[in-house]
Amino acid sequence: MSAVLVIAGTDSSGGAGLARDVRTLARLGAGALCAVTAVTAQSDGEVSAVHLIPPELVRAQMAAALATGRIAAIKIGMLGTGATVRAVSASLPPRAVTPLVLDPVLAASSGGELLDAAGRAALLEALLPRATILTPNIPEAAALLGLPAARSDAELVQQGQALLALGAENVLLKGGHGSGGQAIDLLLTHGRAVRSLAAPRRATTRRGTGCALAAAIAAGLAAGLEVVDACARAKRHVNELLEGDD
Repeated sequence: MSAVLVIAGTDSSGGAGLARDVRTLARLGAGALCAVTAVTAQSDGEVSAVHLIPPELVRAQMAAALATGRIAAIKIGMLGTGATVRAVSASLPPRAVTPLVLDPVLAASSGGELLDAAGRAALLEALLPRATILTPNIPEAAALLGLPAARSDAELVQQGQALLALGAENVLLKGGHGSGGQAIDLLLTHGRAVRSLAAPRRATTRRGTGCALAAAIAAGLAAGLEVVDACARAKRHVNELLEGDD
């Protein structure tokens, strides 16, 4: 079985973070190895506590997982600090060897900060150029670029292209925070036209959908799917998640 190395924090509610990642990978037939970056106490309403794992321990977890020889893709979620971002970056195999899905977890759905200012700068400098695909939502894309949130498709494409120019191989701009009857994600790739992935917009919301999408993309890449096919399958998985009870 192909396996994904998940580098992320825990969520005590089980709705997001490592718990969501592992459930997603299991449903899509991928194994999961984990490097824990933080332990959080949170709910749908707040983040009440965060304990950051020392960067050297994060590196040790990554080294142990990579030494198994089982890792076919890597998914990165919450990192917390600049020191952890740089420790993770220094421990990664080359992109040509192992594809990397980078989910820029900047804040919890309830608003609590999950990556400090130094971490954001380090993510742009050290991790984004290593990413096979970056998966920001509309507010995250704007925050990474220091811009207001995009209000039109043209602005979304401009911000996606700006992130692409910073070194990611692909950028998937998630449309869940947009408007209209369709939730449209935009996939930008160097040298290719922008591709749209659409699904009906749901009236309900659910924490952890960003984690699930990124983990599902990583499962697809680990299985040998092309990026666009991995993204399309992942979007279908999230749509099913929004329809269900889990």
